[in-house]
Amino acid sequence: MNTGKTLFAQLMDCLPWSTFDRIVARYDGNRAVRTLPCATQYQAMAFAQVTYRESLRDIEASLSVQSAKLYHMGFRGPVRRSTLADANEARDWRIYAEFAQRLIAQARRLYAGDSLGAELTGTAYALDSTTIDLCLSVFPWARFRSTKAAVKLHTLLDLNGNIPSFIHISDGKLHDVHVLDMLLPEPGAVYVMDRGYVDFARLHVLHQAGAFFVTRAKSNLDAHRVYSAPVDRTTGLICDQTIALDGYVTRRDYPQHLRRIRFRDADTGKRLVFLTNQTTLPALTICALYKSRWQVELFFKWIKQHLRIKRFYGTSENAVKTQIWIAVSVYVLVAIVRKRLGLEASLYTLLQVLSVTIFEKMPLQTAFLGEAYRSDEAMDDNQLNLFSF
Repeated sequence: MNTGKTLFAQLMDCLPWSTFDRIVARYDGNRAVRTLPCATQYQAMAFAQVTYRESLRDIEASLSVQSAKLYHMGFRGPVRRSTLADANEARDWRIYAEFAQRLIAQARRLYAGDSLGAELTGTAYALDSTTIDLCLSVFPWARFRSTKAAVKLHTLLDLNGNIPSFIHISDGKLHDVHVLDMLLPEPGAVYVMDRGYVDFARLHVLHQAGAFFVTRAKSNLDAHRVYSAPVDRTTGLICDQTIALDGYVTRRDYPQHLRRIRFRDADTGKRLVFLTNQTTLPALTICALYKSRWQVELFFKWIKQHLRIKRFYGTSENAVKTQIWIAVSVYVLVAIVRKRLGLEASLYTLLQVLSVTIFEKMPLQTAFLGEAYRSDEAMDDNQLNLFSF
């Protein structure tokens, strides 16, 4: 089925190109373009992500040495670094942001059946941000401090499949808590976040929308106990309490009762205090939910280490956002392929395989499974086998 197609071309075939074309047309992305349309720009940048290219010159050199295979990779001509640089500077980054969101929606549907366990019937999200440091003299539009520039990647991670469902790219000065204003709360969903997002007025908005939150309590929390539920201290639980806020402003912002759970981590010996408006789940499940928040930290670590978002190919805001959104879309694309092929390997392993086999001509599943392709495996059991005696 894939004879003559490189692995990269097969990976690109998994993309909904008709959707991409409609998005490009909406933003008039190919206006006055002669040599590098948006689709080819995306392919070149995706190639750079998969193969860990360090610069535009590196992208150009890597593709040029494989000039005989460019057509089979989906390219219709050579990719010049100056042309690619101009495209990253000029083409609207929202093209690639919207395309990534379409892929995210597709991936979330594929992973919707996966279960977190933990007695959950709704969706669980982890909310966090990561800061990418930049040089102020090179990226003056991203001023963070007097001598430093940075961009922040704010991410809401769907813990079913670890797929980002919301991403906002800002300068480094935007405080995390303001991202709560950008979310559209999903009734019944659980939002897990750290203490940086504790703002009781904003948390009350989540509560009124029928959503739940799990977070850490700040050390200066002013509250009193209303009721204590019995707990099994052998599990690490110290207490499971219903509390009311005492401070004038906090009580005004969040007039309802909250649930406070104290837990001692057996591994580290640390005592953790969790706040939530979820009153029906067992206390240990709330603790496990907060522990799962580290999935978003792993996502940031993974995407920084294994995709190119710490070293940018351009210096303008448009070029930086274009690169980040294409990196996110490649992450999600590999997640989609993993699910469709029923693979157990991690996304990191799959990207490692792609990085060293991207020019090979073999079926994707063969490359990922590391097995010699056997055409008879695809034979239908109901098909007549003339050589079976």
